[in-house]
Amino acid sequence: MVAFGISASACLAAHPHYLGVDDINALPSAPADERYAYGADAQQFGDLRLPKGPGPYPVAVIIHGGCWVERYADLQNIAALADALRRQGIATWNIEYRREDQAGGGWPGTFLDVAQAVDALRDLAKRHPLDLSRVITVGHSAGGQLALWAAARPKLPRTSALFFPRPLAIRGVVALGTPGDLARFRLKEEDICGEAVVTDLLGGGPENVPERYAQASPVEMLPLGVPQIFVTGEADPVETPGDGAAYVAAARAAGDRAEQRIVPDAAHFEYNSPNSVAWPVVRDAVLSLLR
Repeated sequence: MVAFGISASACLAAHPHYLGVDDINALPSAPADERYAYGADAQQFGDLRLPKGPGPYPVAVIIHGGCWVERYADLQNIAALADALRRQGIATWNIEYRREDQAGGGWPGTFLDVAQAVDALRDLAKRHPLDLSRVITVGHSAGGQLALWAAARPKLPRTSALFFPRPLAIRGVVALGTPGDLARFRLKEEDICGEAVVTDLLGGGPENVPERYAQASPVEMLPLGVPQIFVTGEADPVETPGDGAAYVAAARAAGDRAEQRIVPDAAHFEYNSPNSVAWPVVRDAVLSLLR
């Protein structure tokens, strides 16, 4: 299984010591404490992991990537990271969602799933000692775009197809190898993902559906009003350090607290492994937002 297209795969193939999607999927992780459905569809569920101790626990909503399509990744691709954060004293809510090539996914279903999953923490907090004043989102790749969007959605107008009343407040975002600018990523979507994934996700280009880009692309929703930490592998061919720097500069210019942390000798999947060079950077980014 690959999670990106020809040019990105070729880049990683030249450096076989970098981790790939199969390496990440094979990582061991402790089972979730509970699996909960947040909707009626088979893809609308999440895995809740709880730390030891009495709580209440801060919460990280974990969102996997995979080019917004089904075949590239599911929540197993980020389970080891969710488990490692649990061992740091953080409750993790690792969510699944409908992707753009699944029934009900794309616009607006993929986004509504993420919104519904985040807001489901209110119900989970009735069963478990979760601290809803300390909730962050952590997303990898396409999941990082959704993590940023989840923090931005209080800005959505009531007329938006993505609007939910009373969205749960997000305290901050850790974005791992993340396309924060969907129009910019669209220029390389076929090279990276092998198909027109952003175009399919939103139902067209920015010239066709500009209102959808305005309501879904994090860079167009700035300022988000929360701290954002972009963790970028120095050798990431999917979202390069330059891509991350451009987003962070735009966020800062809009008044947000944003920073980029570049990980030497890391590519696109090291973020998801608690055994990799990226783990201390990811861990510290998460903990800094929850202090």
